[in-house]
Amino acid sequence: MDRFAAIDFETANGKRTSVCSVGVVIVDHGTIIDRIHSLIRPRPNYYTDWTTRIHGMTYEDTAHAPDFPEVWADIAPRIAELPLVAHNSPFDEGCLRAVHELYGIPYPEYRFLCTCRTARRLIPGLPNYQLQTVAAYCGYDLTRHHHALADAEACAHIALYLL
Repeated sequence: MDRFAAIDFETANGKRTSVCSVGVVIVDHGTIIDRIHSLIRPRPNYYTDWTTRIHGMTYEDTAHAPDFPEVWADIAPRIAELPLVAHNSPFDEGCLRAVHELYGIPYPEYRFLCTCRTARRLIPGLPNYQLQTVAAYCGYDLTRHHHALADAEACAHIALYLL
């Protein structure tokens, strides 16, 4: 795989439409050529205590952030035609499909690859297959776990190591 985009979403609550942050790392022939990060005003626009404990973001952090369509208008042309790589891709793909549907944006059938599934297949015996565990095995120090851009970058490094 010569070119791909690693992607990660954070959500404000249990709804897949509540994306509040996105990170994208674009890789070309083994080199990161672009990094994109944006806060997003989630829908519905509330945070649970649980999600705030996970990523540290609150309502105040995204109250004046752009809505998803504005953020995606910048990202979509930069990742067009690229496979998308995510750690636990059903979550990130589910979020992406949900916000496209919520805002009535046609979904272009992105092709997703999952570094979690790939790691389970290629690295037997890890204590777990969480992003930080697999990243450490692949030689990447994930110090800002649950920051969308940091997680996307860790995912990109895992993909480069495994794929």
